[in-house]
Amino acid sequence: MRSVGVEEELLLVHPETGEPQAVSGAILAAAGREGEFEAELHREQLEFATEPHRVMTDLAGEVRRWRKLADERAAEVGARVAALATSPLEADPTIGTGERYRWLSKEFGLTTQEQLTCGCHIHVEVASDDEGVGVIDRIRPWLPPLLALSANSPFWQGVDSGYSSYRSRVWSRWPSAGPMEVFGSAERYHQRVGAMLATGTLLDKGMIYFDARLSHRYPTVEVRVADVCLEADDTVLVAALVRGLVETAARDLRDGRPAPEVGVGELRLAAWRAARSGITGDLVHPLTWRPAAAETVLAALLDHTSDALADSDDLSFVRKRLDEVLSRGNGSQRQRNTFARTGDPRAVVADAVERTAA
Repeated sequence: MRSVGVEEELLLVHPETGEPQAVSGAILAAAGREGEFEAELHREQLEFATEPHRVMTDLAGEVRRWRKLADERAAEVGARVAALATSPLEADPTIGTGERYRWLSKEFGLTTQEQLTCGCHIHVEVASDDEGVGVIDRIRPWLPPLLALSANSPFWQGVDSGYSSYRSRVWSRWPSAGPMEVFGSAERYHQRVGAMLATGTLLDKGMIYFDARLSHRYPTVEVRVADVCLEADDTVLVAALVRGLVETAARDLRDGRPAPEVGVGELRLAAWRAARSGITGDLVHPLTWRPAAAETVLAALLDHTSDALADSDDLSFVRKRLDEVLSRGNGSQRQRNTFARTGDPRAVVADAVERTAA
């Protein structure tokens, strides 16, 4: 069974006003806590990474522990944490300290300033770069449904963006972000990465922001399309589905099944539709490339990965959690429902704070 780990970015907010707070430096500087959390591009963010796990209940427990600890550490400096992929309130974020962040700010200007977004990255173990690239080539059509499922960023600068995941639209401004063509081999993958770095546009391999990439730190495929989820259970659901996709793709690779013939143009359209609709409207079906209800597309995703999920004892868990999300809604829907009930974006943040620390 493949191990899976999660990286989550959390928003630091004022406990009363809900406004983003630039206090990550104070949290990270606390004596004796080196390595607990990581800095992000903006000081209004905090990131944690779980250990790799093979059992989803273990992963769920660690995600909850990290969220709770992040909230405790934030409270020590007069803030709270919220699992929100964008701020529902207006924000003027502060670029983090350090040479890397200064370079990004100078090189990319307003794009860097406007990146106060929180994502969720899923790492799944692979045996080699060759297997990893074979996986990346084969999971491409199924990544937009994961974005739709995780969508948790309807608001931007105090207004409803009209999108379920506006974070993904902001993130797509980076020149290396988004879907890529089929690579075909690890050699070809590394050649393309090298060619991109040779242009001088990107600082280093850490700026290879593909929707799915070979991790430059771990022996994993890293899937980077998801918003940070409001509910910890939804994070674990996305992680289980990603592991199912990776295992399914690895089996297809071993059996000699080719990667789907779909272009970057269609993938970009599917990602746009997923960001716009979330799970409340039509998505682009990864098998027909025609519009289909989100519930239909997610059922197809479950069917596509069902053998791998069954072999890892995740099938019943995924089926149950998927039904729950479709019934209660994802983070984007909850945010909008809270705002519709209260008319107050501060209430949206307050609700997210309580859900994050629960």
